[in-house]
Amino acid sequence: MVCKIVSYGLGVDSTALLVGLVRRGIRPDAVLFADTGGEKDETYAFLPVMQAYLADAGFPEVTVVRYEVKDFKNWPPYRTLEENCLTNGTLPSVAFGWQMHACALKWKAAPQHRWLKGFAPAVEAWARSEKVIRLVGFDASPADQRRRERAHAGSQDDPHYHVIYPLQGWGWDRERCRQEIEAAGLPVPPKSSCFFCPAMKPDEVRGLPAEKLRRIVLMEARAEPRLRTIQGLWGNGCKGTRGGEKRPGRMTDFIVEEGLLKEGEVNELRKRVPLDLVANQQRHAAGEEVPSWPEFIAANCGG
Repeated sequence: MVCKIVSYGLGVDSTALLVGLVRRGIRPDAVLFADTGGEKDETYAFLPVMQAYLADAGFPEVTVVRYEVKDFKNWPPYRTLEENCLTNGTLPSVAFGWQMHACALKWKAAPQHRWLKGFAPAVEAWARSEKVIRLVGFDASPADQRRRERAHAGSQDDPHYHVIYPLQGWGWDRERCRQEIEAAGLPVPPKSSCFFCPAMKPDEVRGLPAEKLRRIVLMEARAEPRLRTIQGLWGNGCKGTRGGEKRPGRMTDFIVEEGLLKEGEVNELRKRVPLDLVANQQRHAAGEEVPSWPEFIAANCGG
């Protein structure tokens, strides 16, 4: 029997994909959500809603997988993409305009593959020289058609997976996806992404709570000394032509310009916290006990 898995993102498209599979009676063997540790609060709140829906349909529950770091060279052990960036003083790869996002490969694709290597239906399929069918929620919009073309170029020779995009076969664009989710009796989930994702639009940043905004400021301030080709999470910014909203390269500047945080608070965070962070790294290297990443972030950014 062919092994089918859903790569679930907890957003609109991938939720509509599951709704469509339920309606058609196409039951996957597993539904996997790769958690980077940086999703928006509303996204995490939607997970139990979806778990109940899948249980009622007789579908497998969502299995949450995470990237597991094996070799720690810097302070302290990190377990999320955000903590990885703070440890190394860098930003998510999409900020640099890379076509193949290393953050997605490391924090989403890799943990799913690692989990499947211990999942009997997948192991048995590979033993038969069969590929696992991976169902992905790219919708039928022109933008997602282009995403598919880019993804296909890098996956067509994958020895483990054959990727299928059912929403495109069904002709469901983003609006149709929302309609189908509502018709299934579910609330429409928020757009799924890390709260610091460089692909976020200005309105999404405006909607973030203060604690998340401070964490964005900290991430950019920590990375700033090492940036050579870009200014911040939004690369080198957008002039606002061709229908895009004008925005600076640094989300921090946008946060100040929009009055989302007070300028004095932002300046204090930028000046003090990166120095405290590096001092803790040095203390850890000397064998001293230092706060964990969640403790450090909470103490300096709230939450």
